[in-house]
Amino acid sequence: MRGPHNIIRLVRTLATLERTGAIGVVLEAFHAPPRLRAVARILGWPFKWLGHQGDLSLPPATRALTALGPAYIKFGQILSTRPDVVGEELALQLKYLQDKLPPFSTDVAKKMIAAELEMPVAQVFSEFSEPVAAASIAQVHRARLAETGQEVAVKVLRPNIERAFRKDIDAFYFAARAIELLAPGARRLRPMDVITHFDGVVKGELDFRLESSAAAEFAANTEKDAGFQVPRPIWHLSGRTVMTLDWAEGISMSDNAAIDAAGHDRRVLGSRVMELFLNHALRDGYFHADMHQGNLKVAANGNIIAYDFGIMGRLDEYTRRVYAEILFGFIRKDYRRVAEVHFEAGYVPADRDIDEFARALRAVGEPIFGMDASRISMARLLTYLFEVTERFGMETRTELILLQRTMVVVEGVARGLDPNLNIWQVAQPIVTGYVSKNVGPRALLRDLVKTAQVLARFGPKLPRMVEQVLIAQADKPPPLPPRREWRTLTMLLGGAGLVALGVWIGTRI
Repeated sequence: MRGPHNIIRLVRTLATLERTGAIGVVLEAFHAPPRLRAVARILGWPFKWLGHQGDLSLPPATRALTALGPAYIKFGQILSTRPDVVGEELALQLKYLQDKLPPFSTDVAKKMIAAELEMPVAQVFSEFSEPVAAASIAQVHRARLAETGQEVAVKVLRPNIERAFRKDIDAFYFAARAIELLAPGARRLRPMDVITHFDGVVKGELDFRLESSAAAEFAANTEKDAGFQVPRPIWHLSGRTVMTLDWAEGISMSDNAAIDAAGHDRRVLGSRVMELFLNHALRDGYFHADMHQGNLKVAANGNIIAYDFGIMGRLDEYTRRVYAEILFGFIRKDYRRVAEVHFEAGYVPADRDIDEFARALRAVGEPIFGMDASRISMARLLTYLFEVTERFGMETRTELILLQRTMVVVEGVARGLDPNLNIWQVAQPIVTGYVSKNVGPRALLRDLVKTAQVLARFGPKLPRMVEQVLIAQADKPPPLPPRREWRTLTMLLGGAGLVALGVWIGTRI
């Protein structure tokens, strides 16, 4: 990581925000205090000449982020789904970043496809369009297969995008190190771990072989989900820089007027987006982690179509149960149980007061229930949550970063369709159903059977392992075996008993 280069990069970021006029817009959208606004302007103004000018035809914030590069564009895409956080005007400006960025040359795209597939484009496709969508990482062309006549979407990676991302992430690492050094209180947020996690996500997004695999797995998991469809990849026409998949026609999820004109019920669609996300996260442990409006469309039959599988989230069974219990506790207004789950999972240090934490959680949850969602300020809610986490020393959980971020984005998409949507009312039946099946006696029995099945694999080895322990004891003079070997023997015998119990239970379930 090159220090001077990254300092210049961060200074140029501030200078670009100043030169494009975006700094005032952004600070106003986030209701920044006057002192912070003054400091930002004082620091940015002397270096204004270093900033990128950007596309003068774009609004200030969009102009600045597109000029700064793909990592900043990703950040803008997230903000574009949260008009309740950044305001309607700024969110509308940032929607441009979802799929309307300037495309690169079609001739360049064809050369990249020919190089990746090792055959001329005309030999593979009988038709090949100009770009139909362009985002921060790739652009999409509509095409027709020469062999079968099937319509397909061809996604092509932007040239030199890896290098551009590397520069941005390098600067982010530098900023994270500086934050940890200069602001010790922020270390609990683990900025270096957050950037490392983001780095790993981006690397996966820049390899379309991994995205093809993600699309295939996601399609298999969700093929029985009513009102949802996932285009499947065509493997022999996909590679590291090119991805070919089924063409799926639909209305952009951001175009409410067109959705209304087509006769679709936006309230139903808003609820379905939230329900699908929760089902995928809790039921499958595998969810689409970039569900902004640019990656979602509405088919003519009312189905929601998902695109762009470069960023996917995965949760293990334990994390899913913790997440579900937290949501379930909020839904039931059992803030004491929510607090206990945080302590049991190690999310809050054990030396903190659990009753105080429960009281703080009540102050977060109570304003949500019984209110019209349009009256809830998510910006104020997020601010208070941050204050709570700081007060109780909660550390950032890198395994939950994508889940937390996607939850925020999905709520923004759902409320863009139905401003009166209440996420807790939508979540209740899904979370309750998951908890009833996966937390309690039934889950305990299922876990016991799984444990027994794992131990059963070692069943043929257990007699020999016990014999080896006994022989080792016979070779040693002390009258009592060492504690460690007693423990080993006890575990082996206990394991054998557990296998027998698991087999017995398994025959009765």
